[in-house]
Amino acid sequence: MRLFRPPRRPAVLPWGLAAGFAALYTCVAVNRYRRGLSKAYDLGIFEQAIRAYAHGQAPIVPLKGPGYHLLGDHFHPLIAVLAPVYRVFPGAVTLLVAQALLMALAVVPLTRWAYEVGGPRVALVIGCVTGASWGIVRAASDDFHEIAFAVPLLAFAATALGRRRHLAAALWALPLLLVKEDLGLTVAAVGLLIAWRARRGGRGRCGPLPGLVLAGAGLAATVLTVTVVLPSFNPHGGFDYWQQLDGGGQPSPWALAARIGWPPVKWLLLFLLAATAGFLGLRSPLLLLCVPTLGWRLLSANPHYWGVSYHYSAVLMPLVLAGLVDALTRTDPRRARRALAVSALVAAVTVPVYPLHEVVMPEAWRTSPRLAHTRALLGSIPDGATVAASNRLAAQLTGRATVTLVCRAPTGPGPEWVAVDRTDPSVQAPCATADTARMLVEYEQRGYRRVVDQDSLLLLRRP
Repeated sequence: MRLFRPPRRPAVLPWGLAAGFAALYTCVAVNRYRRGLSKAYDLGIFEQAIRAYAHGQAPIVPLKGPGYHLLGDHFHPLIAVLAPVYRVFPGAVTLLVAQALLMALAVVPLTRWAYEVGGPRVALVIGCVTGASWGIVRAASDDFHEIAFAVPLLAFAATALGRRRHLAAALWALPLLLVKEDLGLTVAAVGLLIAWRARRGGRGRCGPLPGLVLAGAGLAATVLTVTVVLPSFNPHGGFDYWQQLDGGGQPSPWALAARIGWPPVKWLLLFLLAATAGFLGLRSPLLLLCVPTLGWRLLSANPHYWGVSYHYSAVLMPLVLAGLVDALTRTDPRRARRALAVSALVAAVTVPVYPLHEVVMPEAWRTSPRLAHTRALLGSIPDGATVAASNRLAAQLTGRATVTLVCRAPTGPGPEWVAVDRTDPSVQAPCATADTARMLVEYEQRGYRRVVDQDSLLLLRRP
């Protein structure tokens, strides 16, 4: 029995909220790029790939290594749809704006569904919580990633699934196979939910068969990409991320099971997800769509996957919020209001923690003397040059130069320029400080001369 009487669906509220959040995401992301906070890993990598697509070439990414084909790293051919836009508007800002628009688009289906379930007030809360959710904000305000496509696709798929529109859910889920290899498991989860509901409802001539077919397609796509497609493009002939699951060894099943709940930072991740769903959303079967992503994250030996930083939780936000909306249809008004209040509180509390608050911080919009020095250094490098750079400086150059990382040994005569920021806090990954220092010594031994050495900024030029 439906708790709320579904009113006429509006058009202004969902699209208005989406436009507002798209503007906020764009302001934060572009301003962070302007301040030199973007990184070669990952903005520079994706710009090199999309730049190659835009010129009709294979996605060879020098930042990953000589001749490195990016489809040997992750399977994300869908990013090629940005190539025509990039050809017209070349530059990293194009990717950041595209990501902001894609992420904000997730607000639309969830707000519409919430309006049908509970009216304009519920829709306003769900729309604002979606746009301000910590996982989406963290991803949208940072470097570009392929999961920008997954966030709206998952929002539309989960909404369609919650509204019992199974064909629409399947059609929205299928493009996820082209976003990233692990999302095939999420597609399989969508298929299994469709099959379960078809069998339980006893409706349709085909019964659970279409859902089972979708589940099989998702599972088969993941197996195919991980065991065949990615190794065929990978320079080592394998899938580079197996070692992050086994930790470089052969853990027992008991060790893997124990790894799910330890260390405690994983509890924070699970708690924040549950709180974002107002805890009430845990009653919805739509939350099962989170299991594949949470599974590989919690089982991984990579600590970056365990917490609430980086972009990894963005794909979970539309799922947990769809679970909340779905649960609202089967609860009493008092519990519904409590769940919405908890979800809104989580969004409000996390706003100062994640970069969205930078919009109203005056210091975030100033141009410091050091930033001016950095721009002058980068301006000394001509377009079309070959450059070895540190992580953050590299991200500023990939749109107009051939860029590699300074910590890696050069091939041939070496790059024409070497640009390093010794204070870059991201130098530990992908480049260790010691490796960068060693290469700087080697470059100067080769005869590279110092053009700029000021304020921990160093620019070398090949003789």
